[in-house]
Formats: sequence, C-alpha cells, structure tokens
Amino acid sequence: MNRLQSYIIAGILFVLAAGTLSHFLYGWTGNNFIIGLFTPVNESVWEHMKLIFFPMLFYSIFASANLKADYPYIASSLCFSILIGTLLIPVLFYAYTYILGKNFLVLDIIIFALSTALAFFTAYKLTISCRFRFHSILLYCLTGILLILFILFTYQPPEMEIFTGFTNAMALT
Repeated sequence: MNRLQSYIIAGILFVLAAGTLSHFLYGWTGNNFIIGLFTPVNESVWEHMKLIFFPMLFYSIFASANLKADYPYIASSLCFSILIGTLLIPVLFYAYTYILGKNFLVLDIIIFALSTALAFFTAYKLTISCRFRFHSILLYCLTGILLILFILFTYQPPEMEIFTGFTNAMALT
C-alpha cells in the first residue's frame, strides 16, 4: 500500500468517526453557536451535509499539506471530492425516500458511509490522474462558496424543504 492509499483509508475512517461525532456535538455543547456553524443544528438534510463537508475539509487540509510534494494536484482533487461527497447526501436521500415513500435510519447511515467512501475513492483516482491541474482555482472557489453557504444558512436558512428539520424521524443519521 502506497502513501496516498494510506491517507485515503485514514481519511475515510476519520470522516466516518468525526462526522458521526459531529452529529451529536451541537447538543453535547449545549447548542454552542460556534459549534453549530460546523455541525448539524437540526435534522434537516442541509445540516446533515455538514457530516461529510467539514470533517473532509479539515482532513483534506492536513492530507494536502503532507502529500503535496508527491501529488501536486491532491488539493484540487480533494476539493472536487468534498463537493461530490457532500452533494451525494441529498441526492441519495431524496432518491430513496421518493421511491420508498419514507426514510429508514439504516439507509441514512449507509448513505453517509457510501458518500464518504465514494468521495475518497474519487479523490484517489483524480489525484493519480492529475485531471484537475487546470481547474484548481474553480474547485477552491466552489468549496469556499459551499463553506460560506453552510455558515450563512445555519441560523438563517431559506424557506425550502432541504433546510427544514424533520420531526418525524426523517433524519440522515
């Protein structure tokens, strides 16, 4: 197993653990305002997208700093993968709840794990291929925009279904 593969596997494990813990962290801290910017503050699909976004962003900064010399395009590959993993959560959640008519906690957990694994698999493949060497700035900007939207919409969400906290156990984890 090479160094990149080790970082990818460690990243998957880190995001799964940190994302799972972050699901509960806001409540554990007595609804701390700052913690809420980075962790789910309600049971909405939007807030549950943070389960991947922030842990993967933090891990990506760490991995990029340590691997950039050997893999110069790892940061842009990881940015793309953060976007993919984060967006897979609502896509898969709404697809299966539309088909089945309701949600199931076990499927929500599988979506989180699958989205994380697919995001890191994508990062691995793109890092090896160097496909994003000309798209780095765009990917950094898109990731930054999503980060800003998470912060803005945490306490002032638009009135749309994705931002609504489900009260009938329609939570992602």
